[in-house]
Amino acid sequence: MNKPTSLTSIRYPAPAIGTRYKPFTQSRPAATESIPPSYKVPLHDGNAILNRQRLNRPVSPHLTIYQTQIPWTLSALNRITGSVLSGGFYVFGFAYLVSPLLGWHIESAALAQSFAELPTLVKGGLKFLVALPFTFHSFNGVRHLIWDSGREFANKSVVRSGWVVMGLTVVSSLGLAVYGT
Repeated sequence: MNKPTSLTSIRYPAPAIGTRYKPFTQSRPAATESIPPSYKVPLHDGNAILNRQRLNRPVSPHLTIYQTQIPWTLSALNRITGSVLSGGFYVFGFAYLVSPLLGWHIESAALAQSFAELPTLVKGGLKFLVALPFTFHSFNGVRHLIWDSGREFANKSVVRSGWVVMGLTVVSSLGLAVYGT
């Protein structure tokens, strides 16, 4: 019968020649402020030292070093319009639910009458401002569905479809704003 061996008696193979075998060690070169060993760092001083070191680090230039391009601009606008549209629906829905409790009159007949009393130019402007995020988000969504099918994904096609979305957005928003004004 074989006698069970303990974990300490198991021999592991030696590492390959030329390698450094240091299990569970990390090396992280960082420029830090040296503190003499005799100096005891209170808790609040440790944070002050770290804050001073952070001031010496270079600041990332972020978006300021990049040239504005249509793909990432439309991507940001698509997210913004989606958030504005969904947020607007939630706010209006909540206001509609609490309006009887607060005495607000935001039922359809009251809103239609209030809108009808506005000057024609103001009505057209409001219609344009409401139609713009709807049309942009819709056309850009169709653009993304085309990309999801694997078509029109070359750089030139992406830029061209972006300008098409912008053109369709402006024309359709103006059409919706002017129609019936």
